[in-house]
Amino acid sequence: MTSGVFAALLTAGMMLAATPTWAAGEERLSGAQAPATSVTRAMRERLPQDEIIYFVLPDRFENGDPTNDRGGLTGDREVTGFDPTSQAFFQGGDLKGLTQRLDYIQGLGVTAIWFAPIFKNKPVQGPPDNRSAGYHGYWVTDFTQVDPHFGTNEEFRAFVDAAHARGMKVYMDIITNHTADVIRYAEGDANGYAYRSKADYPYTRRGGVEGPPINVGFAGDEDESPENFARLNDPRWAYTPVVPEDERGVKVPAWLNDPIYYHNRGDTYWVGESSRHGDFVGLDDLFTEHPRVLEGMIEIYGGWIDRFGIDGFRIDTAKHVNSSFWQRFVPAMQARAQARGIPNFHIFGEIAFDEPSATLAAQIMWESGLPSALDMGFASAAQRVVGGRASPRTLADLLEQDVIYPGGAQAALSLPTFLGNHDFGRFSMFVRRANPEAGADELLARTMLGHAMMLTLRGVPTIYYGDEQGFVSDGHDQLAREPMFPSRTAVYNDNELLGTTATPADSNFDINHPLYRAIGDLAQIRRAHPALRRGLSTVRAADHEGQGLLAVERFDAESGQRVLVAFNTSAQPITRTVAVHGLASRLRPIAGACPPAVAAPGSVRVTIAPFGHLVCELQG
Repeated sequence: MTSGVFAALLTAGMMLAATPTWAAGEERLSGAQAPATSVTRAMRERLPQDEIIYFVLPDRFENGDPTNDRGGLTGDREVTGFDPTSQAFFQGGDLKGLTQRLDYIQGLGVTAIWFAPIFKNKPVQGPPDNRSAGYHGYWVTDFTQVDPHFGTNEEFRAFVDAAHARGMKVYMDIITNHTADVIRYAEGDANGYAYRSKADYPYTRRGGVEGPPINVGFAGDEDESPENFARLNDPRWAYTPVVPEDERGVKVPAWLNDPIYYHNRGDTYWVGESSRHGDFVGLDDLFTEHPRVLEGMIEIYGGWIDRFGIDGFRIDTAKHVNSSFWQRFVPAMQARAQARGIPNFHIFGEIAFDEPSATLAAQIMWESGLPSALDMGFASAAQRVVGGRASPRTLADLLEQDVIYPGGAQAALSLPTFLGNHDFGRFSMFVRRANPEAGADELLARTMLGHAMMLTLRGVPTIYYGDEQGFVSDGHDQLAREPMFPSRTAVYNDNELLGTTATPADSNFDINHPLYRAIGDLAQIRRAHPALRRGLSTVRAADHEGQGLLAVERFDAESGQRVLVAFNTSAQPITRTVAVHGLASRLRPIAGACPPAVAAPGSVRVTIAPFGHLVCELQG
């Protein structure tokens, strides 16, 4: 492919920049066109830390419309992506099913719904021996419409409207790091493409430092000005990108079909330069330093805010995108939301790691201007502490790191906390693996303890769908994505669920399940007490060896409420004295057996059952 061809492609791309991302017939709503009801006004006034989030994969929740199971495609699973007997393919859940089950979700005490991406995906991709479908939503080809397997844009609007009518917020899962795997490289390699660095393959040479000059005058990607990037017109600096004939034009908006807007350096190996410039497991890595990519992503996701009035974004693979992108993208989204009458738009990034620490998340938040991040450190600490692999001090240490976030401990209040998810596996799986000899009652008690921690400690509790029905995954990724409607997948159906005689082959929407009821009770307690939503944390006790006591005092300055939460991570009852604020004299029970009064000024004596917890309001 000649540089002249790429110059022509660049010209076409620049022309596309003037073309609206959304189809001309699509309306662009404003707050004035969609007046808020009293319910939505009250909803919009809530801060992010006031929410309780439910995270769901639409394909694995409820099948409200079997006619869209194949996404309007005809053929076998290699074409349609639909095979409910396989954990790797679409199983039938959709937006109608999600809308029909809003009573169930709201009954759990949930105030916000975050769902995996619903944009149109490449139905099937991967090597012949590892094919799978885009049921999860992370292989986007069209960023402007709902995947037909999930429904239509109109059905998405109906879902958002129905959730808002109940006072429930809607958070979209978005991707700016990559698209579906469409671009190939002429230097074919059946085993993948090794990452080619900027040092060995600079942008100004074709195929390495000894290659012929290209992109003359390009000053590198650190100069993100339009003038500099106008000199970038040949994407063959490392590999020669090739788009298969049958996939030309498959991406929407159309500018995404131009290889100049991708890094084209081969597969990431997850660290260093490759972490931000490499293809994520073969997915086409967007050149997010390019001003056209930034402009395009702002228009794409601003359009979803304008048209549907959504309430927040969870950002996939946020740490794999350059910080300067977020420094521009985040304020643009906040401004779009403000113009739409959404003052507390919640943006939180995925910064993946597996340690009970705040360091990496805080570092990237400082660098990028991301206002919040999924609290990976909390998940890791909770899994270890409740599973019995670490002492309560591990979780206490994490809480005491809150001061390092941008904005300090106050910023930590808006971090979505979770116990397990679709990538790492379910919380109950980690508990079971740490306690292979434990019986079902102990596993259930430990799982309940983990949810009690998540719903009473700082952060925004994020419940992974199915956890409230006792789902226990076999592993991570595909093995932790069971459907709530009757499963036809053998690898799911041999699982034993906690707290029930039901199996994954049944419909699992039991509002009397002990976990559903326990989470609902905790959610009600959290919503009723501002100190549990907005209170800063002071660790009052944390055993540093073995299992035992964790006690945290939470104080909300605005309301003046002060609450003590305490947990027993051991299999034996404990009675201990715990330090509290010196002016407290009485304790009002909120949950658990709280003593009626302090043992002495600044000290209370608590008794907590095995794997139990208590929540007590401290009063003067």
